[in-house]
Amino acid sequence: MKLISWNVNGLRACLGKGFLDFFTQVDADIFCVQETKMQQGQAQLPLEGYEEYWNSAVKKGYSGTAVFTRISPLAVTYGIGIERHDQEGRVITLEFPQFYLVNVYTPNAQRELERLSYRMEWEDDFQAYLHRLDEKKPVIVCGDLNVAHQEIDLKNYKTNRGNAGFTDEERGKMTQLLSSGFTDSFRYFYPDLEGGYSWWSYMFQARAKNAGWRIDYFLVSDRLRPLLTDSKIHTQVLGSDHCPVELTLDWNRGESHE
Repeated sequence: MKLISWNVNGLRACLGKGFLDFFTQVDADIFCVQETKMQQGQAQLPLEGYEEYWNSAVKKGYSGTAVFTRISPLAVTYGIGIERHDQEGRVITLEFPQFYLVNVYTPNAQRELERLSYRMEWEDDFQAYLHRLDEKKPVIVCGDLNVAHQEIDLKNYKTNRGNAGFTDEERGKMTQLLSSGFTDSFRYFYPDLEGGYSWWSYMFQARAKNAGWRIDYFLVSDRLRPLLTDSKIHTQVLGSDHCPVELTLDWNRGESHE
């Protein structure tokens, strides 16, 4: 099974920059996007064979998530059941027979850390939501988590210490999640790989210099580890300031997910 996650930074804009070419070429079973910045139906998406699920923000042209899947889910839910968190279209959960898939666009702490206190509330509530799901069946979490967890996960870690996405508070919440039963799939396969980034600023030729951050993830319940086959970052794919990330699993490897 192949899963893709991509923060497209405006799906309508990304459609004009090769989105459908990559979508067709990668041939994913489930394709998740964040920061759609649109409502369903505002653009033509010829995704034959895929079911579409959208969670758009109340505020037009802002945030938003969508999932395109060839595998019909048992159930789909939007948000995490807390009204103050569920106005921005940040979470879609699909339940499948063997697992839950949670597509998330985590709130940014913003410049001057204006939204850091809200971000901390979000982290606690979102992690509680994931643990409730995980009690029922394994969870795959994907999306833009808006945090570079370790120094290896961004180029200029010294000068960015304390900035949004690399505060001790945000990093601590990621550590907390990973120590409570979840695995960062990319680091599971590539624990020491440097330069594997998924987001680059549009300024200062950051992408050409690979001065980036790894803030897009596939996290999985620890008990899914034996089923993982690879976790990739498609750094060559343009169209957004983020690039797509990929997870592949082999459900035939064992019954450890039961």
